[in-house]
This record gives sequence, structure tokens and C-alpha cells, in this order.
Amino acid sequence: MNSRTELMIGLDNINKYSNKHIAIFGVGGVGGYVLEGLVRSGFEKISIFDFDKVDLSNLNRQIISNINNINKVKTDEAINHVLKINPNINIVGYNIFIDETNIDDINFEDFDYVVDAIDTVSSKLLIIQKCKQLNIPIISSMGTGNKLDPTKLSITDITKTTTCPLAKIIRKKCRELDIKHLTVLASTEDPIKTNTRNPGSMIFVPASAGLLIASYILRSYIEDEKIS
Repeated sequence: MNSRTELMIGLDNINKYSNKHIAIFGVGGVGGYVLEGLVRSGFEKISIFDFDKVDLSNLNRQIISNINNINKVKTDEAINHVLKINPNINIVGYNIFIDETNIDDINFEDFDYVVDAIDTVSSKLLIIQKCKQLNIPIISSMGTGNKLDPTKLSITDITKTTTCPLAKIIRKKCRELDIKHLTVLASTEDPIKTNTRNPGSMIFVPASAGLLIASYILRSYIEDEKIS
């Protein structure tokens, strides 16, 4: 373990979380930085899920993307990236799109913590439902597109979200599903209007969101905070 990390939190605290199994759904703008933060903090057992390939449009914000890996599978590139940080990490990638046909094939009970960093509402809800049914801690990222100010980000309950369009949808669906509480990363910034269906995005907000989530998970273990 890195000596600078040990100076900050001590070896005993590192041992509390190093072998916790973290699942990250989506390793794009937000999820890629969740992965980065966890790996550099000493988490050594991670499963990642993403069906996408690296695209030119990812270069402005996704940490695993570079000019040499365009059109390559994101999960493969994410694994290659973190193995250069810690070659001993136990990381497995699943190149799949989460839907009703495969959600039950995933052994959620093997996870100690789940990060939902995907965009598709139906897939998010399947993951959230599964975690709530099995009482597995989960944090879900709301929208980071069309946002520019990372200081407007915070971790809160879905019931307390305000301006985020994605959070509004998830909030409504949670009520319909009788999910009373869900820990989320959300922004209070009003979305920038781009006059197109494709959201704009820059590195500042998704990267900050991912690192906030990674920090929250780590602190949940070392500070004995309630994980919900």
C-alpha cells in the first residue's frame, strides 16, 4: 500500500476496506473516476460492468480514454488502465448492457457495495431494485451532463434532489416502487440548454462526481458511517 495513503488513514483502516468487493456499473465519465479513486486508495476487489466502446467524444472527460484506444471495449481498457496502477488488483470486467434478460444472472450478493454510474433509466432502476431487495449498499449517480460547476455536487437522499432532470425521473420511479431512500450523487446546478437531445459534458463535473463517490465509499468504511 502507498505510504502516503497509510499516513492519511492508517493501515488498520486500509485493511477494513481493501478486500471489500465493489461493483461499478458504468465506467464512463463518472464511473471511470470512481474506479480511479478506489484503486488509488487501495481497494483491491472490483467488478466493472459496461457495454460500450471508447469513442472520440469521450476524450474530453473519460479517464480511460485516449487517442490510441478509440473503438476498444471500455471494460478491457479500464482493466488495462488500473493494472498499471496496481498489478495485484482483483478486477473483472463484464461487457454487457444491463436489462431484464441478464440482471438475475449477476450475483449481487457477492458485492459489498454497488455504484450505479449508468445513464439508462430502466437499467438504473433494475440495479437499484436488486440492491434494495438484497439490502446491498448502493450509491446512484444522477445527471452530470450539461453541468459546468462541480461545487454544486453533493451526496444526498433521492428525496432531497431538486433541479436534476434525471433525479426527477428516478425520484418518481422510486415512489412508484416504494423505495423510500436511495443515496445519490446529484447536482443543484440548473442544466445548461444545448438545444439538442445529446447532452454536453466537460471533465469537471463527472470527474468530481466520481471522486466524491469514491471518497464517500471509503469514508463509509473507515468512519463507520451508515451505508444505505
